[in-house]
Amino acid sequence: MSDPTPVVFIHGLWIHSAAWQPWVDLYRAVGYAPIAPGWPGDAPTVEQVRANPAAVADKGLDDITDAYAAVIAGLGAAPIVVGHSFGGLVAQKLLAGGAAAAAVAIDPGQIKGVKPLPFAQIRSGLPVLSRPGNKTKAVSLTKSQFRYGFGNAVSAEESDELFAAWAIPGPGKPLFEASAANFSKASPAAVDTRKRDRGPLLIVSGGRDHTVPEVVAKAAHALYAGSGAVTDYRAFPDRGHSLVFDHGWREVADYTLTWLNRQGL
Repeated sequence: MSDPTPVVFIHGLWIHSAAWQPWVDLYRAVGYAPIAPGWPGDAPTVEQVRANPAAVADKGLDDITDAYAAVIAGLGAAPIVVGHSFGGLVAQKLLAGGAAAAAVAIDPGQIKGVKPLPFAQIRSGLPVLSRPGNKTKAVSLTKSQFRYGFGNAVSAEESDELFAAWAIPGPGKPLFEASAANFSKASPAAVDTRKRDRGPLLIVSGGRDHTVPEVVAKAAHALYAGSGAVTDYRAFPDRGHSLVFDHGWREVADYTLTWLNRQGL
């Protein structure tokens, strides 16, 4: 009997890795070997990260990608990587770099080459981007900022509950790197979208997402058009940026499992 396929879940900015636990449990129940490590500097619990925000400050996309690559190097086999938000960007980098067998990028952060910049995305990034000094700092969202960026497609009550459960300080650096990506020759938000000899990629979007609007996810998918490698797209029209950890998470998770099954993974 072969060993179960490893799966690495990668969280996004402002959300603790423990929010992936229902996915970890589900994937394990169907035969995978899942883990959900945090970003560099993250502590094991939400409370510990909130108590020491300086530990996550000044971490950029390369730092985060390298940290997950190091985790993957210890697994013994190339995993499936499932990332949300900036975790989705990192998942694409790991796939293009040959570290992953397949990737699922859910509401993925903006990669280099994506041109649409909707107002909702600008507003969602303002808590960080409005102050240049935030590039080297850790920044926390307020409850109302979380409601706009993550919880706009769920009730106000659920948004507040999700904020209380999972919101953590996050480094400002990735947002500055992504926002400047199209003006940088060597951006850490760059992904080799023309690579042919990579595993399959699924990009998932939420139609009501403010942080990564659907037009941004569609533009990322379009960049892969000439690669020849499997690159699929699925939208959930009524979902916002909290789609992987709000009450409707199971619908998204089940779809990813169906897609992986179709890829023979």
